[in-house]
Amino acid sequence: MLLLAAAPSAADQSSVQELQPMAEESFQTLLVEGTLSDLEQGCVEAAAFGLSDRQQQLRDRLLSVYPTPQTMDEVLSNARVLLTCRSPEGARMVLGRYLPGAGADRERWLRLSWQAADAALDHPRAARALRRLVNGDLLALEQLELIEAPGASAEPGEPVMVNGLDQLAHHEEAAGDRLAAAEVLLSGRSIGRMAARRLGRAAELLAEEDFDRADQLLELALDQAAADEAWGLAVDLLRVQLRLQLAAGGDGERPRQRLERLTARLDDQYSSWQLQDVGEPGPALRSPRDPGGHAAVDPLTDAPLP
Repeated sequence: MLLLAAAPSAADQSSVQELQPMAEESFQTLLVEGTLSDLEQGCVEAAAFGLSDRQQQLRDRLLSVYPTPQTMDEVLSNARVLLTCRSPEGARMVLGRYLPGAGADRERWLRLSWQAADAALDHPRAARALRRLVNGDLLALEQLELIEAPGASAEPGEPVMVNGLDQLAHHEEAAGDRLAAAEVLLSGRSIGRMAARRLGRAAELLAEEDFDRADQLLELALDQAAADEAWGLAVDLLRVQLRLQLAAGGDGERPRQRLERLTARLDDQYSSWQLQDVGEPGPALRSPRDPGGHAAVDPLTDAPLP
C-alpha cells in the first residue's frame, strides 16, 4: 500500500512530460520544416528552458525563413517573431528589407522598428522611430501607448505598456541629450500626478544648465502634486529640490522647512528621520512609499502645500 501511495499518478507523469523540451530530432525537423508559427513556439520553449543554443539556431533560421523580397505582412510577421526570439538586431535586419510608404503599413513598420531599437538599447534609433511615427508631433505622441518587446531575460506574461512621450524622453536622455529629454517632458499636456512627475524629472535634467529654471519647474511640479493630493510624490519632489539647492551651493532651508511641515502632517517619521540625518532608523520607521507606508493618506484639504 505504501508503494502504491508513493507512485506518481498518470496525471503526475503527464505533468512531468509536459515540462520537458522537445526532443532533439523533433527540434531539427522544426528547423527545416516548421512554419513561422512553429518557429515562434520553438523560441518560446527554448527561452523557457534556457536553451541558448536552440535559440540561436532558431534566430538563424528566422533570418532565412522567407525568400527575399518579402511582402509587407511577411516582413512584419518575421520581425515580430525575431523579437519574440530575443533577437532585436535580427528584427532590424528583416525590417530593412522593406521600406513602406504612407498609411497604416508605415505605422506598423515604425512601431516594430521602435520595438527592435528599444530592445537592442539603440536609443538614438528608437528616438528617431518615435518621432517619425508621429511626424514630429509630440502632442500626438503623448496619446500613444506602446508595447515593449520582451526583454532578453523577461518571463512570459502580460505585455508591458509605456507612454510614447515618456519613452521618447527616456531614449533622448539615455542617448546623452538631457536638454532634448527635458524639452520632450515639458511638451506634455497632462495634469496632476503625471505632470508633476514629468516636471520634476525635467527639473533634474535641466538643473546643471539652468538651476533657476529647474527650481521654478519644481515649484510647478509641487503645485500639480498638491492639486492631485499626491502627498507622497510631493515629499519626493521636495527632496529633489533640497538636493538640487544644496548642490548649487544654497542652504536648502525653504525646501527643508516645507519637508518638515509636510512630513509632520503626514506623520511620515521615516522622512523626518532622514531630514535629521542621524543614525539608522528604528524598526518602526519606514518610507511612505514602502508597503505599509504613508504615501496613501486621507486628503489634506485644510491648506495648500506648505
